[in-house]
Amino acid sequence: MHDVLTLVLGGGRGRGLYPLTKGRSEPAVPVAGKYRLIDIPVSNAINSGLSRIYVLTQFLSVSLHRHIAQTYKRDAFTQGFIEVLPAQQTNEAAAWYEGTADAIRHHLRYIQEDGARDVLILSGDQLYRMDFGTLVRAHREQQADVTIAVLPVGRDRAGSVGVLCVDEQGSITRLVEKPQGDDLLDSLRTPAAWFERRRVAAAGREYLANMGIYLVNRQVLFNCLSGEPSATDLVTEVFAHCLPTQRVRAYLYDGYWQDVGTIKSYYEANLAVAGDDPPFDFHSPEGVIYTRMRFLPASRVSGARLEQCLISDGCVVSPGARLERCVVGVRSRIGRNVVLRDAVLLGANYFENESDHAGKPNPGHPPLGIGDDSVLERVIVDKNCRIGRGVRITNRHSTQEEEGDNYVIRDGIVVIPNGGVVPDGTVI
Repeated sequence: MHDVLTLVLGGGRGRGLYPLTKGRSEPAVPVAGKYRLIDIPVSNAINSGLSRIYVLTQFLSVSLHRHIAQTYKRDAFTQGFIEVLPAQQTNEAAAWYEGTADAIRHHLRYIQEDGARDVLILSGDQLYRMDFGTLVRAHREQQADVTIAVLPVGRDRAGSVGVLCVDEQGSITRLVEKPQGDDLLDSLRTPAAWFERRRVAAAGREYLANMGIYLVNRQVLFNCLSGEPSATDLVTEVFAHCLPTQRVRAYLYDGYWQDVGTIKSYYEANLAVAGDDPPFDFHSPEGVIYTRMRFLPASRVSGARLEQCLISDGCVVSPGARLERCVVGVRSRIGRNVVLRDAVLLGANYFENESDHAGKPNPGHPPLGIGDDSVLERVIVDKNCRIGRGVRITNRHSTQEEEGDNYVIRDGIVVIPNGGVVPDGTVI
């Protein structure tokens, strides 16, 4: 694996995750209480023996840069690196990235200097665990120029992802991004016999979804990008045009994979990992997910009732609180008799005591955390929020889309943005 270079695309604006991306890039969004989305692809690469990793960044990237610098430190005796490649003006280009292909094109000289045989390209907004070693072996055994990881999905998901068609040998013959319409979807269905010959039970999942994981021969990558100099999207404008001339193969994966690029998918994925039998288990000893070491104290829970919850480090849960199906981020403070149902709290970046709060510019604001006697249901509370006493956030009118002074509703999920203040007695 020493001849594979890894690129993690982390520069997207992340509109689907707004307002969580109001002040940060998509890969910097916290997940599962104490991690960030960027930790998933980077950890998978490290666990697969990939030691040279570039993270390409652009949009609101300061917190992402800080997290990578504080988390992934390689010692002087390790032959490898994890480095950030931010968008920058060069002699060849002075504009921002215009897409995934353009982002890679901006940094071709780093790929050229590395001398890797193959380049692994990953996304920064997905939740999965994969041994990339098996992908590399399949890629080289089949003498592929490009290998795209694919996942069987049902018709209900096919319209929201890229869908591929393959021949009997696994060569990709067609790429369609987010297909719509019954006739088009019918034409993209993969025969059941194709899955049976690969011993994959795919009943009801006859579509091959593009997972956003690509392994490309280094020289082929150069050729494809130079052959499409105006292309901005790596899949629809580069790989799709390579199908007639290059060996583009599918790598079938049948484990857990979830794109968390929307508020709804992000919310559901977080709650899923808090369940009794999570589809993605952060407690698994295999494929450890790494993140920043914060040296926080153990959480303190006093006379509260918790059901199907993840409680991160440094939290305080006060007497009488009741939490059902919740993810609680680092340094969260939950007051007395608070009720949280189907809630995702991202926590706080710092602790605050009473004297600290009194010295704030707006001492009338509630203290950091969730105030006493508040009820929050089907909600995401971003970092450093101040929820007052007796607040009710339940979306009582079942509103699907709305923006208020201190909240945003997406797909019926109420989101309190980073640093949001909700005064005592507020009803949302």
